[in-house]
Amino acid sequence: MKKSIKAAAVQIAPILEDRQATTEKVCAYIQEAGENGAEIIVFPETFIPNYPYFSFVKPPVLSGKDHLKLYDEAVEIPGPVTSQVGAMAKKWGMVVVLGVNEKSYGTIYNAQIIFDATGEIVLVRRKITPTFHERMIWGQGDGSGLKAVDTAVGRVGALACWEHYNPLARYALMADHEEIHCSQFPGSMVGPIFADQIEVTIRHHALESGCFVINSTGWLFEDQIRSITEDPKLQKGLRDGCMTAIISPEGVHLTKPLTEGEGIIYADLDKHLIEKRKRMMDSAGHYARPELLSLHINNAVQNPAVYQVPYPAPKEQEESARYDIHKERSIL
Repeated sequence: MKKSIKAAAVQIAPILEDRQATTEKVCAYIQEAGENGAEIIVFPETFIPNYPYFSFVKPPVLSGKDHLKLYDEAVEIPGPVTSQVGAMAKKWGMVVVLGVNEKSYGTIYNAQIIFDATGEIVLVRRKITPTFHERMIWGQGDGSGLKAVDTAVGRVGALACWEHYNPLARYALMADHEEIHCSQFPGSMVGPIFADQIEVTIRHHALESGCFVINSTGWLFEDQIRSITEDPKLQKGLRDGCMTAIISPEGVHLTKPLTEGEGIIYADLDKHLIEKRKRMMDSAGHYARPELLSLHINNAVQNPAVYQVPYPAPKEQEESARYDIHKERSIL
């Protein structure tokens, strides 16, 4: 693996309720980052087609129309969106970490997709617990995605938003020795305090894990905020809260964070800093006490039905019983 990696974190506004236009915008940013030498790029939480901001400011009884529109524009994995983004990842030889609303039959999930530099999907994971208003929008994920994966830039892991407040979820990735952690938040929410909380969270994870953190938050323009709600009081809840940043294993910013507007920030990740930090404190190594404290992880894909076959079963029945509806998600 290369010892120095050029990373890009994107702060970007979606084309609200337009999956294809937002996908094309993602591809344009991949190209721009590629032209600037980036080898890994991170986009915000559920960026395609957009984070469900409506659910934060509208009561459930008034959100049905917006929710159904999100169903119409959600992403199938695999599908046209992943093919288009994967092709761009391959073209530029870049690892791409993308947040999408994943539609699986009758449920939408908050999904994070990691494309390797070959364009292949190496991880699809779903947010394990949607937060507050999000529980009306998304289903719950399982533990199958709580892992780091090998990519062209090293071992990469990902969590979304308040999953970073779940220390056991974070430790699952630490124990799997992630080198680059990709975090995604919606941005343009709550106010300045949200940006402050994000910064504390990602800097602490970098220190505790001894890894780099690439964090991406979304952005909303004023006309987009007005299109979500006409209430000036509620509009205040859809501003600020942006902290697009790249953090070293020593917990420091590697470049000035982006807190307003659209853009891409870049930083070189010197992987020697991982060993420098872990020499002092390796939370999943010499600083761990597994005989006293350990984490049990159920990493099985969870299905609503489990089919049992008589034993001994013919080979074709065994193969059928092992078939999992999530194989196409490329996570097994």
